[in-house]
Amino acid sequence: MLKKFSVENFKGFKEKITLDIGSPNNYNFNSELIEKGCVTKGIIYGINSCGKSNLGLAIFDLITHLTEKEKLLRSYDFYLNMSGRKSFAEFEYTFVFDNHEVIYHYCKTDVNTLKMESLSINGKEVIYYDFLSRDGFTLLEGSDTLNASIKNESPISRVKYVNNNSILADTEENQVFKKFINFVDHMLLFYSLDSRGYEGFMNGSESIAEGIVNSGKVKDFENFLRENGIEYNLYDCEVDGKKAIYCHFDNKDADFFKIASTGTRSLALFYYWYIRMEQASFVFIDEFDAFYHFELSESVQKRLGKISGVQIFTTTHNTDLMSNDLLRPDCYFLLKDNKIKAISDLTEKELRQAHNLQKMYKAGAFNG
Repeated sequence: MLKKFSVENFKGFKEKITLDIGSPNNYNFNSELIEKGCVTKGIIYGINSCGKSNLGLAIFDLITHLTEKEKLLRSYDFYLNMSGRKSFAEFEYTFVFDNHEVIYHYCKTDVNTLKMESLSINGKEVIYYDFLSRDGFTLLEGSDTLNASIKNESPISRVKYVNNNSILADTEENQVFKKFINFVDHMLLFYSLDSRGYEGFMNGSESIAEGIVNSGKVKDFENFLRENGIEYNLYDCEVDGKKAIYCHFDNKDADFFKIASTGTRSLALFYYWYIRMEQASFVFIDEFDAFYHFELSESVQKRLGKISGVQIFTTTHNTDLMSNDLLRPDCYFLLKDNKIKAISDLTEKELRQAHNLQKMYKAGAFNG
């Protein structure tokens, strides 16, 4: 799981900003939201242009050079902070896998160009590479032969190169390395607006209808909508050689996506990814409830909370969701002035389950 992340000189983050999700408090309620010492479900708040979307892009920057999964490269224009003094952005991730700590640290001059890269397992640096001097080392057992040719390789990620070109021995250290690679391969970012933009997890531009039909989930999707107060009689069919979802009415049938409201289409997009989330490792949903009314936002967040073993973070402006009935104080984060902290760390007051977090927030109790 991801334990901590920091980034500096990337887009709007001129100074170093750190998201710490590996230091939860000892609350005795909603304990299922903490797994292996890490927050697994969180909501990020912040005013417009504070950096919520850019935080998601920063966290997912590593998939752009470590994986072959879908990438939103166009979103990484203006990569470096335009007021920053450094000529590169710096990223550091701390992961924990079965009590083993992995720290991945790298610098980039743009989304496609690494400057340096380092990977440590349990405090031991096992991969290091300087892309300017073309020099470095690998210490994972089974990767020894790569050191001889290290200076002649193209400037792809050294971590990716080791993973793709080594037959690593079956050691505990290498198993941790593989878990790190697998975690990154299953990270997913998507926008819950009327769009198909996503990053990580898989490839392709399958339509929402195709995805739901191919998963055999049309009737389950119908029930999902009904549970949220939206009544449709749905069925799947093929139109012009493509899978489609249609609504049955007494006088005429129609394509679901041509008659559904913006909010309902957004909900369909959420459902498309929801039925895949159990296979994900880390999910970031930007403005997840942009078109939802409060009851729907709450219903969706409750569904996310029931997915175990997956870290899921959402961004929103909806303070109605700031409640101990849904999450807990160390799972709500405020992004402000290039800092992000859990609200439990923004007050000296001891927060209890009975506290009205929304009321406290509006009263300025979490100004830090």
